Amino acid sequence: MYTRSWRSISAQDAVGTPSFVADHGLWSEEQLAAAEQIEADLAHLDFVRLVFADPHGLARSKTLTADTFRSVLRNGMNFSPGPFLFDTGHAIAVDFLGEPGLGVEELAGAGNFILVPDPLTFQLLPGSRPRTAWVIGDEYLREGSAHPLSARAVLRRLETAYHTHGYTPVVGLEVEWYLTRLLESEPGNRGNGFGLQGPAPQVAPLNAGYQFNLDARYDSVAHLTDPLAMHLSALGLPLRSMEHESGPGQVESTFSPMSALDTADAMLLFRTATKRWCAQRGHHASFMSQPRLDAFDPSGWHLHQSVLDTAEGHNLFAAEGPAGGLSPQAKAYADGLLAWSRELFVLSVPTVNGYRRLNSRHALAPTRMDWSTEDRSVMLRVVGGGTGAHIENRSGEPCANPYLAIAAQLFAGLQGLTGATEAERGEQPAPAAAQYVPQSLDEALDAFRTGRADQLLGRPLTACLTKLKESELRRYQTWRATTGTDDTQVTEWEQREYFEAY
Repeated sequence: MYTRSWRSISAQDAVGTPSFVADHGLWSEEQLAAAEQIEADLAHLDFVRLVFADPHGLARSKTLTADTFRSVLRNGMNFSPGPFLFDTGHAIAVDFLGEPGLGVEELAGAGNFILVPDPLTFQLLPGSRPRTAWVIGDEYLREGSAHPLSARAVLRRLETAYHTHGYTPVVGLEVEWYLTRLLESEPGNRGNGFGLQGPAPQVAPLNAGYQFNLDARYDSVAHLTDPLAMHLSALGLPLRSMEHESGPGQVESTFSPMSALDTADAMLLFRTATKRWCAQRGHHASFMSQPRLDAFDPSGWHLHQSVLDTAEGHNLFAAEGPAGGLSPQAKAYADGLLAWSRELFVLSVPTVNGYRRLNSRHALAPTRMDWSTEDRSVMLRVVGGGTGAHIENRSGEPCANPYLAIAAQLFAGLQGLTGATEAERGEQPAPAAAQYVPQSLDEALDAFRTGRADQLLGRPLTACLTKLKESELRRYQTWRATTGTDDTQVTEWEQREYFEAY
């Protein structure tokens, strides 16, 4: 049978800017070499998912044919800036038709930006049919500079700053999340729109919970979590363990330490791949901290961190001598984390719902902004000794943007390591209220809005995040006032806003 041949006149015009990578010198030698290997392998693929993390930490993507990606690889891909403009409920938080107020001219009229694949993140999605690869992109303005609203660019700058000082940050993931069984329900479109999410998925718990680390509880989820673990390992993620936590079907996944950027990329892939894999099997994975489900225990994200001396390869946090403990450098790093914790807290706990865990007086959630050895009630827990000494920040929620959450830690820690924190502090004592973690998004956002976050993020991204969070908080407060809902318990609004998306 004869099949017509459709001829494209200029495929490059629709996928970015010709020679965008080369013209602006965007890649290292390592990336160039990886791109050549990718081009050789594209004949064996059907599709490529080009992905980036929006300000909320959610993966946004386009699925490209392998032939189209051959051009996109070096030209970039046009993307709408919508993910920078919408809050968690898809309400327009940034006025792109008027004055966006962020200092980014290209946002006016919602003009495109260019997403450039990072060849070092390219990988096959194992078992995919059609054969599909995943690659994370870096956001650029059309004139070739890094996009000022890019969270990944923020973390890249922090890694560079560490390397300039002869340091290498090391980060480890410990993430709690919920595995539930999907029930037959409507698709969630009823009442859905800009700024209002439809009904959350209806689910059932997989067990009764509340037998911490009980082997029998793990058995009740192992038929899913064991093959999921194999899938995550096939993706190249350095998975260490799957554990059953307190709540019904609550799972904790831990990973081996990695570089900062690799850790953030891994968190983005882990959450996205886990939700997709579970959904394909009739289940729902959620990284929402406190779901509105009976007896569900709050989930946290514990971020382990240490710093290596790059030249000598030793852990700067390890104290000398048999007594163990923390080195002076580690204590300076911890001082930096504490000095900046309130101003940057919203980057680790960015949702209305995340503060449920922190103000519930839950035994394993931090209540005080302090550090101590093996104390789970404080924000910073000192773990291990000798070459394994490190600091665990226990405040984060699992749906935080990994690039921003990790960048906030590295920035504050570096301020301590370099002595900047001590110089800024002077002789002024910290206020008494600073001893306790923020109790609401409103409180954390106020500290962020009036603080020095722009030193980390730059003014455009600081302004953008402020607008996004203000919009989210305003919608929640309006809904509560309209419905007269008591917020002492997780609300229906939170369940609709976060349970499916995260």
